[in-house]
Amino acid sequence: MANIQTRRLTLTEITADRMINVAVQELGDYTPSDKTYTSTLLVTLERAMQQSQQAEIRAQNTLAASRDAAFAAEWALHNAVLRTKAQVIAQYGPDSDAIQSLGLKKKSDRKRPVRRATRTAAALSE
Repeated sequence: MANIQTRRLTLTEITADRMINVAVQELGDYTPSDKTYTSTLLVTLERAMQQSQQAEIRAQNTLAASRDAAFAAEWALHNAVLRTKAQVIAQYGPDSDAIQSLGLKKKSDRKRPVRRATRTAAALSE
């Protein structure tokens, strides 16, 4: 029995276990001294493993589909909000209180850009 059972088995290990299971099934006179490890137990455990793996795959597929649906819903809302902001600007104007209530800046609150002297102009003035 393995000491550390906190990691997933590799595909190589699972394949080797399946091959051993097939080999044990072909042993006609296999009678273990510990009656819990019969060949029928191995078959039952392999079926349980396959069912668990299939359930995991179905859950992963469901998660991927749910994630895609969530992404689509998020983008639909975001695009609708962007269009709504544009509609509010069109209806109330870029300098209205309605714009400010949406969290945007009024046009009159924006700072005008200031020209900076270029290096060549600063060097010429000296």
